[in-house]
Amino acid sequence: MSNLKLGVKVVGAHDLMPKDGQGSCSAFVELHFDGQTFRTTTKDTDLNPVWNEKFYFIVTDPSKLPNLTLDAFVYHLNKSNNNKVFLGKVRLTGSSFVPYSDAVVLHYPLEKKFTFSRVKGELGLKVFVTDDPSIKSPNQLPAVEPSMNIDQHSTQDQSPASFTNSILNIFSRKKNVSRHTFHNVPKSNQEKEHQPSPSADAKSTVDYGMHGKKSGLPPLRVMHAYGGSSSPMDYALKETSPFLGGGRVVGGRVIRGNRPVSTYDLVEPMHYLFVRVVRARDLPSKGVTGGLDPYVEVKVGNFKGITKHYEKTQEPEWNQVFAFTKDNLQSTKVEVVVKDKGMLLDEAVGTVRCDLHDVPTRVPPDSPLAPEWYRIDKGGDKKKGELMLAVWFGTQADEAFPDAWHSDALFPGEISSFAYAQIRSKVYHSPRLWYVRVRVIEAQDLLVSENSQISDAYVKVQIGNQILKTKPVQSRTMSLRWDEELMFVAAEPFEEPLIISVENRIGPNKDETIGAVVIPLTKVDKRADDRIIHTRWYNLEESTSSAMDGEQEKKMEKDKFFSRLHLSICLDGGYHVFDGSTYYSSDLRASSKQLWKKSIGFLELGILGVDGLHPMKTREGRGASDTYCVAKYGQKWIRTRTIIDSLSPKFNEQYTWEVFDPATVLTVGVFDNGHLNSSDGNKDLIIGKIRIRISTLQTGRVYTNSYPLLVLHPSGVKKMGELHLAIRFSCYSMVDLMNLYFKPHLPKMHYKRPLNIMEQEKLRHQAVNVVAARLSRAEPPLRKEVVEYMSDTDSHLWSMRRSKANFYRLMAVFSGILSVVRWLGEVCAWKNPVTTVLAHILFLMLVCFPELILPTMFLYIFAIGMWNWRFRPRYPPHMNTRLSYADAVTPDELDEEFDTFPTSKSPDVVRWRYDRLRSVAGRIQSVVGDLATQGERIQALVSWRDPRASAMFMAFCFVAAVVLYMTPFQMPILLGGFYLMRHPMFRSKIPPAPVNFFRRLPALTDSML
Repeated sequence: MSNLKLGVKVVGAHDLMPKDGQGSCSAFVELHFDGQTFRTTTKDTDLNPVWNEKFYFIVTDPSKLPNLTLDAFVYHLNKSNNNKVFLGKVRLTGSSFVPYSDAVVLHYPLEKKFTFSRVKGELGLKVFVTDDPSIKSPNQLPAVEPSMNIDQHSTQDQSPASFTNSILNIFSRKKNVSRHTFHNVPKSNQEKEHQPSPSADAKSTVDYGMHGKKSGLPPLRVMHAYGGSSSPMDYALKETSPFLGGGRVVGGRVIRGNRPVSTYDLVEPMHYLFVRVVRARDLPSKGVTGGLDPYVEVKVGNFKGITKHYEKTQEPEWNQVFAFTKDNLQSTKVEVVVKDKGMLLDEAVGTVRCDLHDVPTRVPPDSPLAPEWYRIDKGGDKKKGELMLAVWFGTQADEAFPDAWHSDALFPGEISSFAYAQIRSKVYHSPRLWYVRVRVIEAQDLLVSENSQISDAYVKVQIGNQILKTKPVQSRTMSLRWDEELMFVAAEPFEEPLIISVENRIGPNKDETIGAVVIPLTKVDKRADDRIIHTRWYNLEESTSSAMDGEQEKKMEKDKFFSRLHLSICLDGGYHVFDGSTYYSSDLRASSKQLWKKSIGFLELGILGVDGLHPMKTREGRGASDTYCVAKYGQKWIRTRTIIDSLSPKFNEQYTWEVFDPATVLTVGVFDNGHLNSSDGNKDLIIGKIRIRISTLQTGRVYTNSYPLLVLHPSGVKKMGELHLAIRFSCYSMVDLMNLYFKPHLPKMHYKRPLNIMEQEKLRHQAVNVVAARLSRAEPPLRKEVVEYMSDTDSHLWSMRRSKANFYRLMAVFSGILSVVRWLGEVCAWKNPVTTVLAHILFLMLVCFPELILPTMFLYIFAIGMWNWRFRPRYPPHMNTRLSYADAVTPDELDEEFDTFPTSKSPDVVRWRYDRLRSVAGRIQSVVGDLATQGERIQALVSWRDPRASAMFMAFCFVAAVVLYMTPFQMPILLGGFYLMRHPMFRSKIPPAPVNFFRRLPALTDSML
């Protein structure tokens, strides 16, 4: 029988509806789950009852848990007739059940029983899943009377539900399964449901058109991402029609051929010869001591791979896989040589040879090929010893491909253990980030040294490399008060503790530690809403080192007098922690898993290759590049294998992400590996990156495009190559997808308790550093420069080029309004008499029939939208040099943009740039002052700063009110419109009287210093 249980802690209720006729109620809660019922105690005459009672339901069938619902009914007990009166209910679906470590208390608004029911208030619950066998479920309540039952029909969760070995492991992973797409066999049925279901056409066969040659992609067809794109032709997006695993892609549709369709249908099938070296036995002894240091060398033509060697053993076990590109095979045989590692020269022990014509082909989803024992021979003589091998032909869909040694990743005949660790393709998961909110309230009974006194005391809070300080305060007593709030970023698992110390400034740059306390983040309360966190007093140790070991000392010194610090600490799980630019965010979910919604679809990315790369380094007197790609979406980062010494690398790797919000961005970057020579001082060089917003993709369509890799250098914009991608976005339900457009963009806490822009920017910078530190500890590591470039950490820095680009973007936004203003000016000037007459007629109709104004406006917008539909973008947007103002930027502006922060330029250059910035800011200052002047003149009409002008305006307002009261509403509008559109012969070059009157009004410029 399964030990899985659903735990429910009923915390309390708030602001319930009074039902006893005296402004109160006697409330209790009934819990219903999977045919089991529990009930809390009754709290008499209390509209805000508190229970804090726990109940455990037995999960009879764990596989049905995601489809079950938990119903919590709140009732009022009428003691006169022993009946219960409905106060509200809460219904939770199985998708919100999380393990105990992730569970937090949430306050749910009570729902109505019927449409016209009177219900208000909230119910606080903590729901979690546990498999602790020591927990015994208490006896249930008897069945409830049918007359008091609540409607149990609930809408089942539509998220895919399937469980394998361990239910809790699935819950802890949710749907973000760390899975490389090239693994052929899915790990669970849950993952199978996320794969695109092949249609009937997909079961037909396809001709890949790849026999005998591999000439690359077909000729490119140049297409602009936007109809009005003015980027140079070389910088434009290009559509390709490659032969992929599912067939040839033409115009976003896959044309099936006469071959079986591959599961990985967004990449070109690449055929490899796989050789798995498992182990050896009964190897002959060598040398005087009879020892043997064996290793295996696998050789195909000029390519060879070498296993690690073992010392003093005759039965080594390697279990390593080597993958040789079939197109580059230079021999008809594969040789597997067992060698003995020597001090000066390695000696061959024996060889196993296999004819490639006899090697079988493995087609997934076949099971892995079983290895066989082969007798080794040397010079035609059968030697003692056997070698277990498995040799087969396969593609990159083989599950052995990700961890295999690749012949196209290293030089022929060259191998390095350090380089091998740096070139493998991997999937990374960035840690789940939390905001840590620390409120420093006050301190009491502070103990200072004999020769010092409290002058400027402050509190220093530290988590890892993040250090923040409160403002210093002064006090003649030993009690201080700050009441200041600080925020940090922490990552799961919480390895770094929270270190808080009270410091006293006793001199210039000289601080004294009064006391310190160390708090593990695992003991800090979590919250997913804005409920109040209870404060707590903490005892201060004399120093940080003593605070680290303070637990044992506190047990030994229970009666010792301590200084105390009053704090409120919590882990805020209701926010989304931005680890990148807010404009290019790839994930918008809250930190708490209980607030996560089900996914709306999945995104598939096929990284085909890069063409026309610029050499990034020099090797043996010629240009070379060691290229790999990184893609980031949500918490999942992927890294392709590194292709060595190739200016046109072919990756053909496919990956999948779950999509929770269409307003997110996929980022793909290309880098040059600078760590193949075991040098830690080198950095991975940037080649370029692209961004693709999910909402710009049509569902079900395959986008195969060549994206220009544009990078801004101090010499100007430069195209580093072209990245070939295949992208497909699929959604489970179009209704759910469209409904998501009307939901809040961010979690609720961003609106209930928003963070200011400066604080959010600081926290974002801290989050990027935390993610970079975690990913740099992986193998192979994602370097800090890679994470920072993918996360756009420098997007907030000043740039004259970006400022001009944003100004022109703003002008483009208001270009429509400016066009309408210019058109009205032409109408008023009678440049085209026919247009002006038609405008008069339209104006007369709208004034006489005002009910036509809104329908006409919306119909006009509809007509504009349908007209622009013909010119809609057919392809995802790409980097636009004209929009970025990169094609007209001056060398000095680029030099300023690439300058370090703080600057490293000479004082003369900095002075000149400062003067230029002052001139630009002066013009902006003048424009802002002019706008303020016009607004102050409007205020001067009724402020009586100019008594004569205000008196005349008051008289005009009174006369206008009387006249407008006696005349129809349409009459003054018609007269005003016809006056503005009057013929030029009735106009004068002198400004009209109202304009002259307005310009004479006073402003506050007279009071400016």
